[in-house]
Amino acid sequence: MADLLVLRAIRGHARVLNLNGKKLWRVPRAVTKLTLLTSLRLQNNRITELSPELAVLSHLTVLYLGNNVFEEVPEVLKYLDSLQKLYMFGNRITKISSNIFDGLQNLKILNLNNNKITYIPSQIYRLRSLRHLSLNGNQLKYIPKEFGLMEDLFELQLAKNQLVDLPEDIGCMTNLCILCLSRNQLSELPEKLCELKNLKILDVAGNQIQSFPTAIENLPLREFYYEENPLLVKKTFVTGYNEEVLSLREMAARYILNYTENRHHFLQIAIRKYPEVWNILSNKNVCTVCGSEFLTRWLECVKFMDMKKVIKQTSNMRLITIKIF
Repeated sequence: MADLLVLRAIRGHARVLNLNGKKLWRVPRAVTKLTLLTSLRLQNNRITELSPELAVLSHLTVLYLGNNVFEEVPEVLKYLDSLQKLYMFGNRITKISSNIFDGLQNLKILNLNNNKITYIPSQIYRLRSLRHLSLNGNQLKYIPKEFGLMEDLFELQLAKNQLVDLPEDIGCMTNLCILCLSRNQLSELPEKLCELKNLKILDVAGNQIQSFPTAIENLPLREFYYEENPLLVKKTFVTGYNEEVLSLREMAARYILNYTENRHHFLQIAIRKYPEVWNILSNKNVCTVCGSEFLTRWLECVKFMDMKKVIKQTSNMRLITIKIF
């Protein structure tokens, strides 16, 4: 049946070929004669690899390879210069060769959902035209910091992985509008994420987040999903002191800080003669609650933000906790 469909396509100089669900173990060799082909559907088969001969399909813009049995992304794809949409969801892919990213300069959509990918090569930033990247349902623990170089990316899907951390460079993806991080193992979000000035949808549901970055309320979000996180769950408190009391140096420092607010105060003039002391005091912090100054860094507070007042569509939960220092 598949060979008959290919034969008809050759006779008709077809630009579209649909071989979806034909129980194919390989791509029919005659497909290489369809040099004007722009769309090829090969999903829901049993294909394990692509022949290098398919590089002749120089006009191909859409390729469906989902629900086959590929164990890696075929390197022949890098020669398909016109390819704009590539779907390889539901395979058995465990690795991606960095050589793939030497081509595919016109690729706009890449879907690798539901594979077994554990690592993304840093060279992925070479996909300069990429707008939609979907890696849901894989086994990623980290993503490379080079993701931050993908400034034109509009949508990033990373749900149902094993992510424990995000690079600060994610804040450089200035055109990102949709970011899905649900069902991972994230315990916090990087502060730089709050610099995504075009982010409209953020999904972090089902992680291990207890509080959100200070500037998250500055994001222009329209939808924010954060249910199934352990908000307000008390962590074990660890301090460098034997008891939770202020040290003598801290008490003395606070006393001096209170009196050095006035630039003409004699204490400020005297302290400038002792650079070591001045250096210590210059590392002061200011409590956002009471406005007092302090030195210790183990103090941490949160405030509550009513998301219903900020975002039109959000989770059923109304309040979130935000770090204030």
